[in-house]
Amino acid sequence: MSRAARKTENLAERIYLQLKQDIFDFRLMPGDRFSENEIAERMGVSRTPVREALFRLQREFYVDVLYRSGWQVKPFDFKYFEELYDVRTILECAAVRKLCEQDSELSNLDELVSLWCVPVEERLEHGPTVSGMDEHFHEQLVEAAGNKEMARIHQDLTERLRIIRRLDFTKPPRLEATYNEHQAVLEAILHRRVEQAQILLRAHIEESRNEVRKITVHMLHEASARSQLQAVDNTTGTSGG
Repeated sequence: MSRAARKTENLAERIYLQLKQDIFDFRLMPGDRFSENEIAERMGVSRTPVREALFRLQREFYVDVLYRSGWQVKPFDFKYFEELYDVRTILECAAVRKLCEQDSELSNLDELVSLWCVPVEERLEHGPTVSGMDEHFHEQLVEAAGNKEMARIHQDLTERLRIIRRLDFTKPPRLEATYNEHQAVLEAILHRRVEQAQILLRAHIEESRNEVRKITVHMLHEASARSQLQAVDNTTGTSGG
């Protein structure tokens, strides 16, 4: 790879990470429209790495391309996310049943047990880290069931839900609850209690979904209020100058 190509690739990665963080922090609001030129000008780069970053974000379901009229942050559709959560719950409960019905030892869950069944004083308190661990927990449960197609579909759901699921780890009580609930699910599976494991898992996902929805609505409201205040300040500054 040439030096110029590596530079473009590095720039695209930097722009991708910045735009993704802007979307996560609601600096770019759901439904916001923008052009490649606007992003390139704001970041002081050419359009090529911007386009690469945007197509990557599109593949991950964060933005849509509007042909002949630029790009748009994916509008927030709670019904869409509710449907994804429903499918995810069905898949994970099916995976739990397959795990509990396996004749062999469930040694493929040893890593999860070592991460989640730990004393309270050893639990991690860094939200982003626990968020990544949580994704791994649920993906590993499905992978351990042994159905590769089920695991592939579940991974796709995980990527689509990431933008809101990560919000569940911004509040300390939710970190504690996640440890407690994961531990309970694992213990039920290891004791081959199918129905108990499914009930616990379903309740865990439902609690997370409700909390995420509440936090998302609050953050959207705050971001909208900040945006309106900024618009007023800009207008005032313009008229005063």
